[in-house]
Amino acid sequence: MSTKEELEKKVANVLEQIRPYLQADGGDVEFVELSDDHVVKVRLTGMCGNCPHSQMTLKNGIETAMIKAVPEIKSVESAIL
Repeated sequence: MSTKEELEKKVANVLEQIRPYLQADGGDVEFVELSDDHVVKVRLTGMCGNCPHSQMTLKNGIETAMIKAVPEIKSVESAIL
């Protein structure tokens, strides 16, 4: 079992791999927190922040990639501002 700090490093690594795709569309993703029950909170910024497809990007793109790379993660959710 990974420590929370190790999991956060893995999460950050996955986000770094996803970031160029979001930036190509004028957006970005920002890590907010990792909950004790392994839910990742992120904030979509730039064009992704107000895009009507942001939930699809979050669930089908970021969450899918995150769980594939870091199976301990249960889900990825949007952080409320």
